[in-house]
Amino acid sequence: MATSRSPSQLELDLPLPSRGEAPRLGAQEVEVVTATTEPESPACTNYLMEAICASDNIEAAVAAVVRNKGAPGIDGIPVKQLPEVLKARWPEMKRQLLQGRYQPQPVRRVTIPKPAGGTRNLGIPTVIDRVIQQAVLQRLQPLWDPTFSEHSFGFRPGRSAHQAVAQAQAYVIDGYRFVVDIDLAQFFDHASCYPPQEPNSVPNAI
Repeated sequence: MATSRSPSQLELDLPLPSRGEAPRLGAQEVEVVTATTEPESPACTNYLMEAICASDNIEAAVAAVVRNKGAPGIDGIPVKQLPEVLKARWPEMKRQLLQGRYQPQPVRRVTIPKPAGGTRNLGIPTVIDRVIQQAVLQRLQPLWDPTFSEHSFGFRPGRSAHQAVAQAQAYVIDGYRFVVDIDLAQFFDHASCYPPQEPNSVPNAI
């Protein structure tokens, strides 16, 4: 049952998150308990790879990768050479993608320091593979994002950490008193089941 806000509860000057795609059934509800019987995704996958490989989508992906800059991958090709290299390689890459034969290059492994000490492994795909990843994202995200929970704020377009904080504050005002914090620290360091790779590289997946 909701309780009134105590004087010690400070209200942040942040906008409440906008209504998501999934309707809320009640003021106190945090998540729907049971899932409805539906297909795995409402997204239509007919000709999806053709849409991914469409020239306008690839051009937008190249522009995004160039705009984001970043270090070269294991092949040493820098971002500034991307348009020229892709122009020469694209016809064969497109055939491989449409036939399901495309194989991404291994990811270059680097280590970066953590603010609290220690290091974190960082994988850098080649600029070519970054284009394909971006092209896939541009086609899949509009199809899949509307199916996600309205309570999910991480790495989604139009959503931010500020919205998550504002939503958490709304729960406190509504009377919730328990918080569950789960940290998947180094989870993928121990859950990987990849075959052996070249030294200083990790596998890449599209």
